[in-house]
Amino acid sequence: MTRAAITGLGTAVGRRVVTNHDLAETLDTSDQWIVERTGIHQRRVGGSCLELGAQAARVALKQAETGAADLDLIICSTCTPDQVFPAVANRIQDELGAACGAFDLNAACSGFTYGLTLAQAQIAAGMERVLVVGVDTLSRFTDWDDRSTAILFGDGAGAVVLAPAIGADRGMLSTYMGSEGRFADLLTCDFGGCIKMDGKEVFRQAVRVMVSASQRVLADAGLSPSDVGAVIPHQANMRIIESAMKRLGIPFEKAATVLETTGNTSSASIPLAMDNAVSKGAVHDGDVVLLVGFGAGMSVAAALLRWGQ
Repeated sequence: MTRAAITGLGTAVGRRVVTNHDLAETLDTSDQWIVERTGIHQRRVGGSCLELGAQAARVALKQAETGAADLDLIICSTCTPDQVFPAVANRIQDELGAACGAFDLNAACSGFTYGLTLAQAQIAAGMERVLVVGVDTLSRFTDWDDRSTAILFGDGAGAVVLAPAIGADRGMLSTYMGSEGRFADLLTCDFGGCIKMDGKEVFRQAVRVMVSASQRVLADAGLSPSDVGAVIPHQANMRIIESAMKRLGIPFEKAATVLETTGNTSSASIPLAMDNAVSKGAVHDGDVVLLVGFGAGMSVAAALLRWGQ
């Protein structure tokens, strides 16, 4: 099977910085309280899904040395579209000047990894270049008077261009998409409403599904946790990441995090963390990289890839 490899990566975040100290001016909270419970120091707010998604996509295309006209498909993962319809992907397609299929998917915070899985299938079926965008503007659905949720969320986007891997041992090694709908009520947002969350139960279930999904893709690829060079987890809560890494038996130092400065950006969180890890030199050519996320639904997805073309 032809494997898809990431050839370009780009990100974007909201223009305005909202610090914990800013929130403490209107909420019964403090910087210390927020950091101890989440690991977040600040979050970025502002911008539409179209604006942020197109910005990230342009960077990814430039890095991949690919023109928009060469794209065969655009997949946009978002749970906070600018409109009920048309899809954000359609708007991004027009903004970029592409001429290909385009659609949105909603798997909440797992959506970007869902998108990678679908892109892998299309590359295997014969497509040459697929753009996957993960973008969410959760600040529009945040109750800024609710201490339990206002401290968590931010706005951002990440995009990758995928193409057939050149090396036989590069690209996607295994993927997994899952859902446990019985937990759907733990994290919800109704039309015209704000985000509601059972934080304690989300924490408990999130760690469990992240670990099981990670173990599954490792087993499918015939690899063990010791083979993993870097983990790019969904950036929801630092304690969730720490607990999942401990249960997987992978040193926490291998986990890429940007949660401290971005907050939870849903579909954008994994590509934002990936971009940061790559730019810092924490991901090397040939490394086995584990991507894993969970989200409302409860959705879960994992992808294992060997970095590089």
